[in-house]
Amino acid sequence: MDPITGKIERLKAQISETEVELQQLKAQLARLEALLSLPSPSSEAQANDQPTESSRKWTWPLEEEEYTRYGRQLILPSVGIRGQLRLKSAAILVVGAGGLGCPAAAYLAGAGVGTLGVVDGDTVELSNLHRQIAHNTARVGIKKADSLIQYCRGLNPEVRYVGYGEHLTPQNAQDVVSAYDVVLDCTDHPTSRYLISDICVLLGKPLVSASALRTDGQLIVLNNPPATQGSADGGPCYRCVFPKPPPADSVVSCGEGGILGPVVGVMGVLQALESIKLLAAGTGKENYQGPGEPLTPSLLLFSAYSPTPFRSIKMRGRRSNCFACSASSMLTLKELKTGSLDYVQFCGVTTPINILQPGERVSATDYKSILASGINRGSLLLDVREKEHFDIAKIPGAINIPFSTFQTKSRSTSNGYSAHLEWLPEDVSSDTPIYVVCRVGNDSQLVAKKLKDLGLDRHGERFIGDIKGGMKAWKLEVNQTMPFT
Repeated sequence: MDPITGKIERLKAQISETEVELQQLKAQLARLEALLSLPSPSSEAQANDQPTESSRKWTWPLEEEEYTRYGRQLILPSVGIRGQLRLKSAAILVVGAGGLGCPAAAYLAGAGVGTLGVVDGDTVELSNLHRQIAHNTARVGIKKADSLIQYCRGLNPEVRYVGYGEHLTPQNAQDVVSAYDVVLDCTDHPTSRYLISDICVLLGKPLVSASALRTDGQLIVLNNPPATQGSADGGPCYRCVFPKPPPADSVVSCGEGGILGPVVGVMGVLQALESIKLLAAGTGKENYQGPGEPLTPSLLLFSAYSPTPFRSIKMRGRRSNCFACSASSMLTLKELKTGSLDYVQFCGVTTPINILQPGERVSATDYKSILASGINRGSLLLDVREKEHFDIAKIPGAINIPFSTFQTKSRSTSNGYSAHLEWLPEDVSSDTPIYVVCRVGNDSQLVAKKLKDLGLDRHGERFIGDIKGGMKAWKLEVNQTMPFT
């Protein structure tokens, strides 16, 4: 199926789905209108065949349909009528409409929060669907925020939904976050996590943060209870727990490291649970000033393949020298909005990275020509993706040396010029050109640079470089039939 035909089919499916949703909304409207015209059970009204005004007026705190919709949680002591009314009057923001945000938003909508905001600037891709279960095939190509809201509205049309089809930035963070009571960090990158935490500190918003990678996840409730900046009695912020970001080359995305769908689903559901607990109990500081022990923050760890999947680690309180929330903090809304804080620079991230010179890089098309012409015959192609990626698809003749190998097994000789590497094949001569390929062209540059630093280029006598754009470029430019993950 060509792309245009596929798009037409998806639009037709989306139209059909929207028509079904419209019919559901019309049916709900008809039921509500019918409730207003029901005859009163009062015997006097029946005798006069005219219901009185007082007999028609609904005097209970929730709407009649809400008692049915939320009945199973209304009877819980931890929720009750008061808790449900708090949920109904609360506004919660989900930042990220992916694997975490989809289940979190769905359960919050089902629970009956008053307003649900969704922030995400990305569009739905086919590779999202195995874990981002609120999206579907028919909505591939549309904004994730719109897709998630469409799903949640079908689940509970009584909630007010607000979509933000853009990423959260230092410039728009205050305007977006200030309208909400609790924030969920459902993103997957350090730059976003520090930004979201900082704005929550500045605006006094509790933050429920989670992450997941491969088969593991973690969850923590931050800035809870919220306190004024500089106060020691509030909960820790993200910077208190992680004062420094991880090294840029250690940050692994789901695309690189993989993710098991139910794992990220578990963490998203737990985010919704923690949010409901906060909202149903009230988010004010006064809720935590009881006669018992003060609230102790903890980090919940989840490991799908562990005999004990859940572990809880007690965390320390606010750091006295925290950049964001300590008494000495200079962080302000003005500083945030003007862009004085460069989160990308702070996290050491440049995507895509650009550390090799143009002459040290070849395109996928050029490398195909090199192979076909016999130029650089006997060259070595190192595929530095992890074995699982390599097993799915590879360029003929490539040798798989995972990126992690270069971080643990490489060592240079004492003269600082030549180098011995345990993984290097013994039959490779000193002038054999070395090409490096990875998934999208970032890790390959790092490895090529490391090989040069170890002296394997013999001061420029041996070519060492990478394939620009990696295996993604190879699929697009050379072999469209190759699978790519």
